[in-house]
Amino acid sequence: MNFFDTLKQNTETERKDLFAAPIIRDALSGDIELQQYTAFLTQAYHHVKHTVPLLMACGSRLGPKYEWLRTAVAEYIEEEIGHEEWILSDISACGGNADAARQSRPNGATELMVSYAYHQIDRGNPLGFFGMVHVLEGTSTAIATQAASAIQQALKLPAGAFTYLNSHGSLDLDHVRYFEGLMNRLDDDADKQAIIHCARMFYKLYGDIFRSLPSRESLFEAA
Repeated sequence: MNFFDTLKQNTETERKDLFAAPIIRDALSGDIELQQYTAFLTQAYHHVKHTVPLLMACGSRLGPKYEWLRTAVAEYIEEEIGHEEWILSDISACGGNADAARQSRPNGATELMVSYAYHQIDRGNPLGFFGMVHVLEGTSTAIATQAASAIQQALKLPAGAFTYLNSHGSLDLDHVRYFEGLMNRLDDDADKQAIIHCARMFYKLYGDIFRSLPSRESLFEAA
């Protein structure tokens, strides 16, 4: 079995736990409020704005034998620059306050996920960061396009409110295939185990971000 398939197999339980988050099920069925969608976008902004800095940090910590992977990281950086601004534009298209989102503090769950990524790069194994790439890209391609369609239909929002989800959905499948090729070139067992471990952790941490978003019940109670 190649490593990418091993990675998927060894993280399937954590993946299912993430997809079981109530707000994900609600979003896929269109049973969602505008405040929930803008809350999701705000937290997405707070972790996506770290994507390029994290990639830079990871690339700087890779050893000489991973020069080929550092080159791939550079390509990722070029593609990811500015994506956080897309999210702010989506918030504006929803009628939300993009400046307020930019200035807000992230939820604790979001802060912890980002902090864990930096910690792995700085104090653990920098290749563990690819566990985060696996979780975020894999989750996006699995549900983002479907969720965008269901949310747009339910909330009657313009297409311009879904730049982030649609760009990271089914159209991003080439990225996953590229990532799969990179993972299958790895030959160090310690690095592979670090990626599996971190992917498990990131499934939990990313799931906690979804679980930290307001429920419909809490919004109705507040009203």
